[in-house]
Amino acid sequence: MTPRKIAAVTGGSAGIGKSICEQLLAEDYEVVSLARRRSEASHPRLHSIEVDLMDRAATAQAAQELVRKFEVNTLIHNAGVIRPALLPDVQLEDLDALVNLHLGCAIQLVQAALPAMRQQRFGRILLLSSRAALGAQTRTSYSATKAGMLGMARTWALELAPHGITVNVVAPGPVHTEMFYDVIPAGSEREQKLAASIPVGRIGEPQDVSRAVSFFISPDAGFITGQVLYVCGGASLGSLSL
Repeated sequence: MTPRKIAAVTGGSAGIGKSICEQLLAEDYEVVSLARRRSEASHPRLHSIEVDLMDRAATAQAAQELVRKFEVNTLIHNAGVIRPALLPDVQLEDLDALVNLHLGCAIQLVQAALPAMRQQRFGRILLLSSRAALGAQTRTSYSATKAGMLGMARTWALELAPHGITVNVVAPGPVHTEMFYDVIPAGSEREQKLAASIPVGRIGEPQDVSRAVSFFISPDAGFITGQVLYVCGGASLGSLSL
């Protein structure tokens, strides 16, 4: 018998994370969003924990609150920040912040959720990396930490497979979100040039990503682990014009 579906989603209040939460609610999950902002959506199965996931102490406290209230067996680490800079301008403080958010936060939350997953002999862990893990100009800190997710997920997949827990990665390309428009002006020539450089000829939508996430976390996907799926319109096949 499959355990009750209870999912935690980091960065669930906006963009891809919001779309993931909506997708899971439609699939009868109990959903907990962990983000700096409380989710504006209203649903009896949607819960919010407000936390700055770059702050390790605050993340540890939120992780304990999460597992105290919910027996989480599905964990989706979606929260992300870019901090773009060419190499001469990279600040190590930005690198440290992204290590905390993209890698350290994932470790903290998975460590907290693991006891319940092991007890149920069922778990789904999904990390949101990025097409930028393959390299992108101005993305030193972002690419490094998003690439780190791939090695981390493959290691966890090996360690956790005997416990019925799968670990996979979805790596989106450019997607219409607030974070995207923080870097590229909406309606700009730069945005049009980027869309034209993607083989399918468009920027992605949050739902393109949330549907891929839904596939990996399904209870029926138990024979798939340690994999990376680029949801990028073919952008992972060549270079992007940012």
